[in-house]
Amino acid sequence: MADWDRKRSRLADHLRSRVSTEPVLAAIASVPRHKFVPDDKRHDAYADRPLPIGAGQTISAPHMVAIMAELLDLSPGDRVLEIGTGCGYHAAVTAELVGPENVYSVEYHASLAAEARETLDATGYGDVSVRTGDGKKGWPEHAPYDRTYLTCAAPDFPAPLVDQTRSGGILLAPIGDGQQRLIRAEKRADGTLDRADHGGVRFVPLQ
Repeated sequence: MADWDRKRSRLADHLRSRVSTEPVLAAIASVPRHKFVPDDKRHDAYADRPLPIGAGQTISAPHMVAIMAELLDLSPGDRVLEIGTGCGYHAAVTAELVGPENVYSVEYHASLAAEARETLDATGYGDVSVRTGDGKKGWPEHAPYDRTYLTCAAPDFPAPLVDQTRSGGILLAPIGDGQQRLIRAEKRADGTLDRADHGGVRFVPLQ
């Protein structure tokens, strides 16, 4: 077993204290995080903490990616909208759970979107769809989505994202301008949201 493989396996084992969903742990153990981080951060790729990736953005700590995947209750074939592609790592973990062709990700920074596309393609997740744009507007052409999540903090769920999520679908995001809370919301038939608070978090703001 290669050293990177051992580090990934150890990381997945470490996360068992926080996440119990086996497919999520398997996804963490499968995605080569070291290929998604800048070269000078590669030695810390399997440390359970966020890392800078350029353009003032970060790659989330693995435990947060795993917790969000578990809260989204992802199943193969679910159509998923991600806001904030970053380096593409979170999208790759999601792709392990639903299939790469079912993941649609919007990134504000063109440079990050281009790099993420290259890395996703090089690591076997080339069917993930990535575009540059305003995440607050979502990606209406592929709606409705079964699951929608943000990897950046917003004051509230942007209305277009709620609209693009199907009735009974789940939205997940860090919500708040100052103190942020991880909010999971199920969309009711009347379009309103049934919200649950999953604790304090810290993410870069939605742009």
